[in-house]
Amino acid sequence: MAEVEEQGRNLSEESTDESEEEDTEEEPKLKYERLTNGVTEILQKDAASCMTVHDKFLALGTHFGKVYLLDIQGNVTQKFEISPVKINQISLDESGDHVGICSEDGKVRIPFIHFSSNCSLTSSISIYDKSLRNWLNRWKTSVLHEGEGNITNVKWRANLIAWANNVGVKIYDISSKQRITNVLRDNTNLRPDMYPCSLCWKDNTTLIIGWGSSVKICVVKERDPTEMRDLPSRYVEIVSAFETEFFISGLAPLADQLVTLYYVKDSSEHMFRTRPRLDIIQSLPEGCEEISSDALTVRNFQENQCRDYRLEHSEGESLFYIISPKDIVVAKERDQDDHIDWLLEKKKYEEALMAAEISFRNIKRHDLVLDNNLDSLGDYDAAARKCQKVLGKNMDLWENEVYRFKTIGQLKAISQYLPRGDLRLRPAIYEMILHEFLKTDYEGFATLIREWPGELYNNMAIVQAVNEHLKKDPTNSMLLTTLAELYTYDQRYDRALEIYLKLRHKDVYQLIHKHNLFSAIKDKIVLLMDFDKEKAVDMLLDNDDKISMDKVVEELKDRPELLHVYLHKLFKRDHHKGQKYHERQISLYAEYDRPNLLPFLRESMHCPLEKALEICQQRHFVEETVFLLSRMGNCRRALQMIMEELADVDKAIEFAKEQDDRELWDDLISYSIDKPPFITGLLNNIGTHVDPILLIHRIKEGMEIPNLRDSLVKILQDYNLQILLREGCKKILVADSLSLLQRMHRTQKRGVRVDEENICESCHTPILPSGTPLLLLMHPFVYINTYENFIYSRFIKV
Repeated sequence: MAEVEEQGRNLSEESTDESEEEDTEEEPKLKYERLTNGVTEILQKDAASCMTVHDKFLALGTHFGKVYLLDIQGNVTQKFEISPVKINQISLDESGDHVGICSEDGKVRIPFIHFSSNCSLTSSISIYDKSLRNWLNRWKTSVLHEGEGNITNVKWRANLIAWANNVGVKIYDISSKQRITNVLRDNTNLRPDMYPCSLCWKDNTTLIIGWGSSVKICVVKERDPTEMRDLPSRYVEIVSAFETEFFISGLAPLADQLVTLYYVKDSSEHMFRTRPRLDIIQSLPEGCEEISSDALTVRNFQENQCRDYRLEHSEGESLFYIISPKDIVVAKERDQDDHIDWLLEKKKYEEALMAAEISFRNIKRHDLVLDNNLDSLGDYDAAARKCQKVLGKNMDLWENEVYRFKTIGQLKAISQYLPRGDLRLRPAIYEMILHEFLKTDYEGFATLIREWPGELYNNMAIVQAVNEHLKKDPTNSMLLTTLAELYTYDQRYDRALEIYLKLRHKDVYQLIHKHNLFSAIKDKIVLLMDFDKEKAVDMLLDNDDKISMDKVVEELKDRPELLHVYLHKLFKRDHHKGQKYHERQISLYAEYDRPNLLPFLRESMHCPLEKALEICQQRHFVEETVFLLSRMGNCRRALQMIMEELADVDKAIEFAKEQDDRELWDDLISYSIDKPPFITGLLNNIGTHVDPILLIHRIKEGMEIPNLRDSLVKILQDYNLQILLREGCKKILVADSLSLLQRMHRTQKRGVRVDEENICESCHTPILPSGTPLLLLMHPFVYINTYENFIYSRFIKV
């Protein structure tokens, strides 16, 4: 390749649109070079039609029927005049010693010994096998398939042969001598001669099919012996199938990705043919992801069609040959030198320097040396970051660099880039950096303790150092928090808990739960409650099997406000669990939480009523006293308190309704008879419980009662409503009675089946003596029985 470097650079420059170059900073995945030397001279007079790649050489077929053997630089080593027509395919064996050539006239030439190929314009495929000999020990032909038009592509791998015709792709298993699948062509609207099928074996069982804009990845699998019966021993599963934007001219594998050569045709009226594209894609079960895409400026691309392009690859190394009639381009993966070139081109000099330092043994064109003087860089953080990439897994170099940073007083800069995974430095290195931070930067020290795994350094040595600093500053919260974290890692949870409680740290409850420290907090319940009452109570109640209720009450006895919070939540969870503390809770509610006292008295079944009444009366809690009096049976006294102390007629009426006691209503009326506002309230609410006439008759003549007219109207409305309700209920009752009566009548009229075994309940004789004829006439009111004796008025002797 005499012109490779210069032409390759030009081709690479033309491989993408200018707009794409401006918009993207992504580095290309492949680099391109033209195959020159002898190839240039050949293609000036002839046109390439196909090519086969071997580790040792290349075999190029042309439109004029010639085959050239080339070295990898494109120099001609041999030439064969094969046919006057175009060469369609060349096939080589693994050793490269034998070649088979297929031409446009449908003939196969084997200049040396063996043929294993891909041929066109034939109507069947034949294969030779040692077992296929006739009785004269001569080779015989075995027809594998015919009758579906021209065979346009054949690929043989191990014991599997894949071929494509106008209908689809077939795969034949040589070992079982069976055709195991038929993959139909998707793009049936495209002419198969203009958009031929591309086949490529990724390995011995994976076939990649590209046809038109469709790609399918097929895997040959062994069939379960229990399912075989008359089926082939192998079957094909399509593991991925997707459509592409352009037409496929060739396919090749690249690790777990695909390299695809696309033919791009403009959709305009002029059908302008654009540059072919070479893409790297990642196949997915139902689609694909584009990894990279390059547009190639091959010679005379404006005149080429989809069938004029081929893509061949070398399995030994990642080399891809793009064959067109007047040009052959070689694509290969970019190496480290190419990567450095790209970085320099983008003016990323620092990254280029680091790349050269990392791969200094592999680069060939760049002679860059690591600058050992860190001071010259000025930016110590950038220098430390560079160490992470340059030094890699060499622990000795890492330790040397750490000491160099220490010498210039910049240990902090390198701290965040030190190895901390499977590969680690000696513990002394990490301890040295921690001590440096402890002297100058408590916050940075705390950050490193949180970020670094505890096994990187001697934990006890760091704990001792922190304690020494705390002697000078015992209230430093950051150092105390860090010390608690060190204790936690060292599994000295009691010490960590003590510090967290002292600091009222938010992680104290998490620490208790995570490490089951309930035995350590039995004497610290007050501290926990002072820190966060709600969380502390929830934790104590959730873990009452580990810290008993009696223990909590004992610890909180000198802090009644905290004891109330605990017992209140306990009562809300279970009304009976803390029943022995209900008497104490009465005073606690009265002192700290009166709004919840009445609900507690209502819901508690274990509260001593006398004690509760005494406390409520002492504190003049009227509502609570009223409830307790009514619960103790002294409803008249309770009503009196409502009327006298609360002066609330609505509450008095509500209380009378709840008790539903006629005497209470009389007391209420008697108390209200000289109070016009009370009389109004009674007139508005008494109608549904007591006859309002009793109240009206007792009203003194001449008394002015507010809203009397409205109250009387309401009484009449309530009375009418009651009458309507009673009438409605009466109608419903009568209708239900009539319905039930009719149902009973229909049931009694229903006939009953009897036989000779049935006995009359009256005379205790058989109802139907054997041999007695019976005639039953169905009539709404008459039953006739032809029996010798007249038994009942409904039976007539015949």
